[in-house]
Amino acid sequence: MGNDMVERFLADGFVKIEGAVAPRVAEDCARLLWRETGYDPQDPATWKDPVVRIGGLAQGPFAAAANSPALHAAFDLLVGERRWLPRYSLGTFPLRFPHPEDPGDAGWHIEGSYLPEGATWFHTNLRSRDRALLMLFLFSEVGEEDAPTRIRVGSHMDVPRVLEPYGEAGVSGLEIAPELVAASEHRPLALATGRPGDVYLCHPFLVHAAQPHRGTRPRLMAQPPLEPAVPYELERPDGAYSPVETAIRRGLGWTTGYPRPTSVTRAPDDPIPVSPCGRRAG
Repeated sequence: MGNDMVERFLADGFVKIEGAVAPRVAEDCARLLWRETGYDPQDPATWKDPVVRIGGLAQGPFAAAANSPALHAAFDLLVGERRWLPRYSLGTFPLRFPHPEDPGDAGWHIEGSYLPEGATWFHTNLRSRDRALLMLFLFSEVGEEDAPTRIRVGSHMDVPRVLEPYGEAGVSGLEIAPELVAASEHRPLALATGRPGDVYLCHPFLVHAAQPHRGTRPRLMAQPPLEPAVPYELERPDGAYSPVETAIRRGLGWTTGYPRPTSVTRAPDDPIPVSPCGRRAG
């Protein structure tokens, strides 16, 4: 962790922290999630839907999962000390099951974070109002066939120029999705695979997508936001930009204090294996 994590986050738009949640805590979270579904983990005949969405849960294991020392240290590095709010719950939980039906929610997008009056779809803006990070908590084994989240590596650098014309008011994720797809289609693909307790910390502008489950093991995951204690700023008099802010500035073509990350050339359809703290394997 440290400089390597920051550089990988700036380059790729995400880092993977293996074992961020203790095994016993991850196991307890999985048990509670199964209880919420009403499904029998030992009986696939009970898995009636391709995706089950569960709202926020605040039982002890979920609060513990969100507040591990490894995650707090990473939040300080990526968002900035005293610039983020601790979580005492997790959610939502998009739980995906082996199923012949298409889940119908596998389009490329970024997450919205606020709902303007009269709007029906969540919005985002250039300063990522109300969202410091997107987080992916794995509570089951997730292999390449188990509906891992698809990630367009480095796509967080394409999004700022798309969002810039919409100003402080921002734009809905639904409206902007076609522009995001076009702007990031050249990016290589990574899959959010891992073990129970692994956590992906993602730039709020990382373009990502679900996919149908082609495996045999249900995928249990939470995708909560980390909320900011103070809004992100793109013009700080003291130049004390967080890595999240630095990435946005770079995406706009502005200079920053961080060294520029090394570029990576890969075919867009070739998934990139991800190892701890976001270091690519091979």
